[in-house]
Amino acid sequence: MPADETASPGTPARSHYDAVIVGGGHNGLVAAAYLARAGQSVLVLERLPATGGAAVSSRPFDGVDARISRYSYLVSLLPRKIVRELGLDFAVRKRTVSSYTPAVRGGRHTGLLVGADATRDSFAALTGDDREYDAWQRFYGMTRRVAERVFPTLTEPLPARAALRDRIDDAYAWRTLFEEPIGVTVEETFADDLVRGVVLTDGLIGTFADAHDPSLVQNRCFLYHVIGNGTGDWDVPVGGMGALTDALAGAARAAGAEIRVRHEATRVETDNTRAEVTVRSPGGEHVVGARRVLVNASPQALAALLGEEPPAPAEGAQLKVNMLLTRLPRLRDRSVDPRRAFAGTFHIAEGYGQLATAYRDAAAGRLPAAPPSEIYCHSLTDPSILAPGLAARGYQTLTLFGLHAPARLFAEDHDARRAELLDATLAELDAHLEEPIAGCLALDADGRPCIEAKTPLDLERELRLPGGHIFHRDLSFPHATGGTGRWGVETAHANVLLCGAGAVRGGGVSGVPGHNAAMAALGR
Repeated sequence: MPADETASPGTPARSHYDAVIVGGGHNGLVAAAYLARAGQSVLVLERLPATGGAAVSSRPFDGVDARISRYSYLVSLLPRKIVRELGLDFAVRKRTVSSYTPAVRGGRHTGLLVGADATRDSFAALTGDDREYDAWQRFYGMTRRVAERVFPTLTEPLPARAALRDRIDDAYAWRTLFEEPIGVTVEETFADDLVRGVVLTDGLIGTFADAHDPSLVQNRCFLYHVIGNGTGDWDVPVGGMGALTDALAGAARAAGAEIRVRHEATRVETDNTRAEVTVRSPGGEHVVGARRVLVNASPQALAALLGEEPPAPAEGAQLKVNMLLTRLPRLRDRSVDPRRAFAGTFHIAEGYGQLATAYRDAAAGRLPAAPPSEIYCHSLTDPSILAPGLAARGYQTLTLFGLHAPARLFAEDHDARRAELLDATLAELDAHLEEPIAGCLALDADGRPCIEAKTPLDLERELRLPGGHIFHRDLSFPHATGGTGRWGVETAHANVLLCGAGAVRGGGVSGVPGHNAAMAALGR
């Protein structure tokens, strides 16, 4: 059932609730389901016509029955604990390949294929011996051990920094991930520029930083990308991201929560024991009372609701591109089947040196000359997102995520700059293809190529992500610091909680802030 059919635009049934949740994204729905299952009266307010926020599926190309995960697109951080406890009818599938990175060595097109029992041989073919492969195994063995220890803490009260360090119990891992820039260890551990780049990319997804940024924002991003469910695997949501939203909305409603779409919270007033939420809806403006309010929105939106000074502005730094192809393109590297190369993450212009150059370009206010990006093909793992006729004819989806594209680059001449960056990004991909990607694009009902690109400013306009930042703000380490509160969701107001991606341990499609806000509200 589509997400917009699980909610009602009608007037709330009550004038007072135990909990009012502002925002019907996936975290808000997680919180709603937990609170309603605990017997509380819950109202979810969503300003858009459908729930889901960034975790939605849609058909963006006119007349073409392909359901694209339009914004967020892979699942790693959603704990199986949440799926189990809420009884969600939701499944993920593992990708057969982790990644493929094309390269040119000695004038010959080749690449690094990780996964599908080909990793050792692929490393040897690329680098000439097993040293990089052995280093890779040691490094990711370390991250796997950290994942096994850290991931379970995400749905527990925030550990103190020292307690988390003791739990990890590995001085090398702690230094590498928590104390010094990840670039130090990448350069100490790996010699090959391409291998270094593949490792570093996990620290740059949605994060604008250099490998040696002293703030360690790249380390925080890297950590969240390698700890998911204790394995670090990034899985494909069966049916697309909208399937998760539908399951969560269904679980919330089954437990008794009310969900109202086209209802926008415009103000929250509280005396720390009771709150009033002003709501704008198609029927006019009204006020709803609540014992507590959970805000599934950015810290900036929270401040605006409370009439307080907003935090420092955030800045997203990515280009998101959705494509529908009539076929996968042929590769210049003839040693790998395109179905294997695109089954995992297909890295483009992501050598270590290329990433550093692209960062310097963007930091200086220039579009990167060789924009780095990565692609994956959802439909290879889960063809259910395509109508049977499209799947039978060999159609495939491609999702591209471009790095080092900060919002500041699009402040002037937005559409022209977006088109320029898209052209440059696709040119980097074409350099590794035997045929231009444009020749593989399907056409919509009006004969237009099935491709759309979204900058940070597009995401800010469409989803109210501050600065287009996909995590709402820079990620934080998953341990307590001054003022973070017991669960990392607390605010200066005792009965107002932040359950969006901007909470501590937020970011990504995880449901963790929603779970933690519900636990805080229930006093657990």
